[in-house]
Amino acid sequence: QVHVVESGGGLVQPGGSLRLSCAASGFTMDAYTIAWFRQAPGKEREGVGKIKNIDETTYYADSVKGRFTISRDSSKNMVYLQMDNLRPDDTAVYYCAAGYFIVSPTMRWREYPYWGQGTQVTVSS
Repeated sequence: QVHVVESGGGLVQPGGSLRLSCAASGFTMDAYTIAWFRQAPGKEREGVGKIKNIDETTYYADSVKGRFTISRDSSKNMVYLQMDNLRPDDTAVYYCAAGYFIVSPTMRWREYPYWGQGTQVTVSS
């Protein structure tokens, strides 16, 4: 059974950095994708970025491109979301999600069956 747990959220000042971690395990095949979503109060859940396990290709939403970086450490079964130059509108609950054979060019949360519990990121001075 696939198990996903994210951590690393907290309070950071505008312009600061934060790294989130996603521990994902239980995959029965290699063709899976790890994705990051976020949801702010009063807003729809939106995709942040994703990474394919097999070839490590990545995708980023326009709102975070150039500021956020997704990477993986296969030896630890971990995926990271490095967030730099954070802005107040980055404030949200961040979720790690996983799914098999994700082929959509954009991110749709209903395509991901496995989810973590979420971790709060607050950007404020």
